[in-house]
Amino acid sequence: MSNKIKLDIISDVVCPWCIVGYKHLEAAIAELGLEDQVEIEWQPFELNPDMPAQGEELRAHLARKYGSNREDSDNARAAITQRGADYGFEFNFYDDMHIVNTLDAHVLLELAQQMGLQTQLKLRLFSAYFSEKKDVSNRKVLINEAVAVGIDREQAAELLADTKARRQIKAKIGQWQQMGISGVPTVVFNRNSAVTGAQPQATFKQILLELQQV
Repeated sequence: MSNKIKLDIISDVVCPWCIVGYKHLEAAIAELGLEDQVEIEWQPFELNPDMPAQGEELRAHLARKYGSNREDSDNARAAITQRGADYGFEFNFYDDMHIVNTLDAHVLLELAQQMGLQTQLKLRLFSAYFSEKKDVSNRKVLINEAVAVGIDREQAAELLADTKARRQIKAKIGQWQQMGISGVPTVVFNRNSAVTGAQPQATFKQILLELQQV
């Protein structure tokens, strides 16, 4: 196969199913030995674009948005934690966990994409939020995580202060929504077809096998 398979992964860094779905996809790619044949670009999506700076307690947020009660929340956390553990990702939910605004995170991920460090930063932010109890809306936290994957501290800080960069991310999110993306994770294959949700490893494997035949 001479041409690479282009994968656009539309996701948010506070979406637990986004990291679970990516782990399934990553395993499928490894199983097929396609690491050098697949090009991944993470695309921005805000689950809660109107979330204030202080965020919202996660249980309260789920109750307000989905009508979830404490038992529903506990069951969902246990299920997601197990799904993550099955693929080597640690979810560390805690009582005072907050859902937060992620626009700044997406701004830095766009910079990371230009530097060839996007997947590294995306995975770092997933771990920071879900495993390490960090506030990924806090600019100091974001800058430190960016530095951890090789991005210059001053460059990251300068971009986060740039209102134009924020507008550009908003516009990019809007473009994906206009194309019909309303839920995450969504994986778009060669800008031609897509699946939504944390699909099983076997599903991703089958899709990749079919794309190899094209």
